[in-house]
Amino acid sequence: MQEFRTEDLRNVILLSHTGAGKTSLAEAMMYNAGIIQRIGKVDDGNTASDSEPEEIKRKSSISTALVPLEWNKTKINLLDVPGYFDFIGEVKAALRVADAAVIVVDASAGIQVGTEIMWDYANEMQLPRIIFVNRIDRENADFQKTLEQIQEKFGRDCLPLQLPIGERDNFQGVYDLISGKAEGDAKEDSISGDIEASRDKLVEGIAEINEDLTTKYLEGEEISEAEIYSTLRAGGLQNKLIPVMVGSSLNNQGIPQLMSAICEYLPSPKDRGSTQVQKDGTQEALEPDENASLSALVFKTSTDPYVGRMNYLRVFSGVLNSDSSVWNISKRKPERIAQLFVKQGKSQESISRLVAGDIGLVSKLTDTVTGDTLSSENHPVSFTPIDFPDPGLSLAVHPKTKADFDKLGTALSKIREEDPSLSMRKDSDTGETILSGYGEAQMEVVADKIKRKFNVEPELATPKVPYKETISTSTKAEYRHKKQSGGHGQYGHVLIQLDPLPRGQNYEFVDGIVGGVIPKRFIPAVEKGVVEALSEGVLAGYPVVGVKVTLYDGSYHSVDSSDEAFKMAGSHAFRKGVSEAKPVILEPVMNVRVTVPETLTGDVAGDLNGKRARISGMNPEGGINIIDAQVPYSGMMRYSVDLRSMAQGRGTYKMEFSHYEEAPAHMTQKIAEEAKKSKE
Repeated sequence: MQEFRTEDLRNVILLSHTGAGKTSLAEAMMYNAGIIQRIGKVDDGNTASDSEPEEIKRKSSISTALVPLEWNKTKINLLDVPGYFDFIGEVKAALRVADAAVIVVDASAGIQVGTEIMWDYANEMQLPRIIFVNRIDRENADFQKTLEQIQEKFGRDCLPLQLPIGERDNFQGVYDLISGKAEGDAKEDSISGDIEASRDKLVEGIAEINEDLTTKYLEGEEISEAEIYSTLRAGGLQNKLIPVMVGSSLNNQGIPQLMSAICEYLPSPKDRGSTQVQKDGTQEALEPDENASLSALVFKTSTDPYVGRMNYLRVFSGVLNSDSSVWNISKRKPERIAQLFVKQGKSQESISRLVAGDIGLVSKLTDTVTGDTLSSENHPVSFTPIDFPDPGLSLAVHPKTKADFDKLGTALSKIREEDPSLSMRKDSDTGETILSGYGEAQMEVVADKIKRKFNVEPELATPKVPYKETISTSTKAEYRHKKQSGGHGQYGHVLIQLDPLPRGQNYEFVDGIVGGVIPKRFIPAVEKGVVEALSEGVLAGYPVVGVKVTLYDGSYHSVDSSDEAFKMAGSHAFRKGVSEAKPVILEPVMNVRVTVPETLTGDVAGDLNGKRARISGMNPEGGINIIDAQVPYSGMMRYSVDLRSMAQGRGTYKMEFSHYEEAPAHMTQKIAEEAKKSKE
């Protein structure tokens, strides 16, 4: 691939609801650019961009594919991202390096939930965009209906540059409203829509962007094609007009025109202007100029046990050369750039350098991972971290065999390098390793990758709820540990009092011995026995909290008493006392804030009530409702899945620990029965 100037680059992210045909669109573009010799199909598992085994198995993109191609003396770096929300981390990372977007809409399905979410993401990043109505050749495809939905949802400044010639199985090509030309041998009498009315609306929309053209339009003067094209580009760069195009990616109809429109109407890195970075705690603007200081952001990492680590990065300013040294400001370490690459279908091509604005790959960096900034050591700058949404689904991950325990830990660390949207922690209460992400599909892919790449078979399960046990009344307990087996025996005798502590306090031990009935040297052993007994309650085996233990009496033997004997006495006395002090199970309660469209508030609130929630407030804000509630943690374990189903992907929630409280009697019985079965 030849080298391009910054102004001849286009970094374009493909966004859509899952299944709208982004990968097929990328395939058609690669075919037109001469990168591949035939257009692969997702269903056949032979596309160039969905090459991971997990993608072929699911017939869906699960990671960002970088597709560089040449068209009209321009290099287009396509970023084909997943449409399924479970892999939203990939989308968020790719958005950081994109300058523009193509929003893909399925002509038979219209605007879907994912389309709206991706549109909002493009708005957050202020990305100029083109809407491409795909699959116009499919059954039930309806361009005019889809266009009406687009304009209703996204605004009247979404104007078609084309009309389809025929639809569904009669689709023949596209008609260009500006040039008045039809694609190939298509028959214009089959055009879907009113040509004259559509062109008038387009010209009117273009005229509104430019004051001179507005005057010409109002005075009835003709606006030339050249004026239309130049104003269309200016309006597109400012998001004042969103071109709508149409075609079929599977049959490669309308795709060359879309590629030309990307080159013509979407911005280069130079058009987007400077990038804000941090230097010595202050903001600095770096221009997309190869003469500026180097700044590059790593937005994706791929790890292979045989090839090693591969980093995807965008150079925002300066030039990154092969066989050079750079400074990783995030790790404060130097890195050696041995060789740079660009993707060519499923293979890679070596290149000598990446100029400002370009995107490429580098292999075998020692410490660099997603989110790191590479710069020059004499001018170190850093980008703000990639903003990943909070994970919503947490699962416990275990190795299938104990022999794989260490290997699983290594594999999870490598997988997290690939996907930093995942989080991992060790639950101190349950001892489980907890992996958190966005949904079941993402977790299944993680398990498949670990098995394939690292030869470890993980098991994923709903995490254990960290219940605790406590007492609800005061009591006294006595235990005499006495054992004679020849020689020295064992003797330890204690009397203790157990009192409930206020909720939230853990444990207290009081030495109330007077008169030396138990020698001072044995008191720590009694406490040690009590502390060991705290780890397993009498109802379901959960840790015991909220107990004050007072050692007030006992006896000893001058020969047979020992630390071990008093430890055993303390442990047994405590367990006996807990069982007599009306023990109860405590369950964790979470503060939960759910944000949903107002129309779905009733369903979501009803579901929360079914989880034993106490709703404290509902606050409407501009079409959405914020629900605040306290909910037992046991009902929230798979809430991300439940909420997505109820709210069709439009709901979000945040959750944090609040307190422990006594579980209802029916829950206590259920928890105890489940614990007994698990032990058996």
